[in-house]
Amino acid sequence: MPSRNTLTLLSSGLIVVAFLVFGILDILDYVIVKIILFSSFAVLAFYLISIVLKDPETD
Repeated sequence: MPSRNTLTLLSSGLIVVAFLVFGILDILDYVIVKIILFSSFAVLAFYLISIVLKDPETD
């Protein structure tokens, strides 16, 4: 099982590549594409916030 850092890097990389590909193909204006990309961004943000709140740094 990949670590949380690896999963986060992979998902953010996929989102960036998706924005790039959809922008190049000029289909970024479609509503369904916007919904998919922004919902994946929201899920990634929620995942990062849950990691920060669940696993505080201990000194």
